[in-house]
Amino acid sequence: MTENGNIPSAELQGRWWTWAASEPEATSPVADADGRVCGRNQPPDVWFLAGTLGGRVVRACEIPNGRPIAVPVVNLVGDHQGCAAFMKGAQGTVALDGKPVKPEAYIDDSIMVEGVQGNQVTGEEGRFTGTGCGLWVQLPPLAPGAHSLKIHGRSDDFYVDVDYALTVGASSV
Repeated sequence: MTENGNIPSAELQGRWWTWAASEPEATSPVADADGRVCGRNQPPDVWFLAGTLGGRVVRACEIPNGRPIAVPVVNLVGDHQGCAAFMKGAQGTVALDGKPVKPEAYIDDSIMVEGVQGNQVTGEEGRFTGTGCGLWVQLPPLAPGAHSLKIHGRSDDFYVDVDYALTVGASSV
């Protein structure tokens, strides 16, 4: 973690891509149509949310209390040239409970990713190294209760448009 509590960009991207590639299409959080698999394979220290494989989706997701959230607005794993081209056209907006949240640009990180067979996210099985880039948001733990998170991202012809209805669990005493 950095001094502001965020996970450093290369670590975050490697962990997120591994999480996103840890399921085949049928149970992929990125291909999820409504949020029913948002809790699969979540690490204990952060809650990952997913964009889409392109397009619009509305999801509902329950998040444990006390968990920071990390989500890409629009992202790519590839090589240096692919990331440079992707980031030239990358733009996005995020709103949490109606208030804008400024995404951070992660431009050119060398990352380690591990994917399962049949994952649609990377298309690669096993461990590999790539270049991660994108616009990202890391949020501190949200207060218990209902929250709205709207993510809109684009790079050239690829776009992501996700509306999350988040419910954060009550504090455990």
